[in-house]
Amino acid sequence: MAPKKLYIKTYGCQMNVYDSERMAEAMGGEGYETTERPEDADMILLNTCHIREKAAEKVYSELGRYKGLKAARPDLKIGVAGCVAQAEGEEIMRRQPMVDLVVGPQSYHRLPEMEAKVRSGGKALDTDFPEEDKFDHLKGRPKAKRGPTAFLTVQEGCDKFCAFCVVPYTRGAEVSRPAERVLTEARDLVERGVREITLLGQNVNAYHGHDGGLAGLIHALAEVDGLERIRFTTSHPNDMDEALIEAHGTCDKLMPYLHLPVQAGSDKILKRMNRQHTAEQYLRLIERLRAARPDLHLSGDFIVGFPEETEADFQATLDLIAAVEYGSAFSFKYSERPGTPAAERPQVPEDEKDDRLQRLQALLTKQQRSLQDAMVGRDVHVLFEKPGRLPGQMVGKSEYLHAVHVETSGIVPGDLARIRIESSGPNSLKGVMNPL
Repeated sequence: MAPKKLYIKTYGCQMNVYDSERMAEAMGGEGYETTERPEDADMILLNTCHIREKAAEKVYSELGRYKGLKAARPDLKIGVAGCVAQAEGEEIMRRQPMVDLVVGPQSYHRLPEMEAKVRSGGKALDTDFPEEDKFDHLKGRPKAKRGPTAFLTVQEGCDKFCAFCVVPYTRGAEVSRPAERVLTEARDLVERGVREITLLGQNVNAYHGHDGGLAGLIHALAEVDGLERIRFTTSHPNDMDEALIEAHGTCDKLMPYLHLPVQAGSDKILKRMNRQHTAEQYLRLIERLRAARPDLHLSGDFIVGFPEETEADFQATLDLIAAVEYGSAFSFKYSERPGTPAAERPQVPEDEKDDRLQRLQALLTKQQRSLQDAMVGRDVHVLFEKPGRLPGQMVGKSEYLHAVHVETSGIVPGDLARIRIESSGPNSLKGVMNPL
């Protein structure tokens, strides 16, 4: 009997990428193989994200593209998963009756039984926050070879309730996976070819599944033979404890790159965002981190045009960026999320948001290029991931998460090599082999 085909479209963050992998594995146990073409699929799953503006409407628009497929093949099953599924629930089926199942991010381990229900002619909806650990109920990963890098979710949910954010409502309260289960999954990934693992969480440094917190988990992972690199994302400044700061200086496998969102540089706006820290506290934290690891490259998140933001508030954000010097950053105009406190407040005009975003991104781009250009002439260690666009070219990431391409023979994905940086391009570095 020919295997059934599963098409998954993933929106949003790295955690959704991880979740999609696990959904594919869960359905693999039911006889499904993944396909890159929705036209070939027996089931289509949209794994959605609610962070971006008008996220739900974009999902409905995407669903509209599949009406022709569903009409031509009534047996095609269509599902919506992830945070939009959690937020919209049965409204999705009301607006798009062709949708067969809706499953939230904490319930996707139940996909096989939901699929069985829709195969028998029913509809399936599950947006609960179940008491059982979904990771315990997922089938084990198939032992297929993996690429050299992988994501590994260790923490989900958030208790911070920032005024602009829907995560506490769509992902629930903070929960951490027990360290031994994380270590077991990490060892399995290494056995399958992974050399770098990025630990994921909505608020990953609030991890408490190890007695030593996230720092304790990192040190335990550093003992896994064959695992060469460890990263983690995304963190909240208030949970960056002394042990984790120290780990940046003492754990060789923890890479010198940290994504630490601040969102704004104005204390008034930070308070209105419910960030529970000041700009000065954030700057002092950066000082402590750089004292532990002087070559640390920092990344951040910024929101411009938050309700009630004045030009002076925006200038405070520019001043903070100038003080920190970021290697990379993500920046956005504020947009309302229904149900969040900030959505009910007076909004900044769109033209002011546009102007501020352009000025902020110009400063961030200047910093990024300056720090990237400063890598020229330096030696970095590159974990190669895939062939480049040119014949004989390989591409990988430095310890600082810079993309590096090298024209060389004898390098294969998974190799870790010392590279001398020769030039800096708009979004990548070029280097040559520099033997140890």
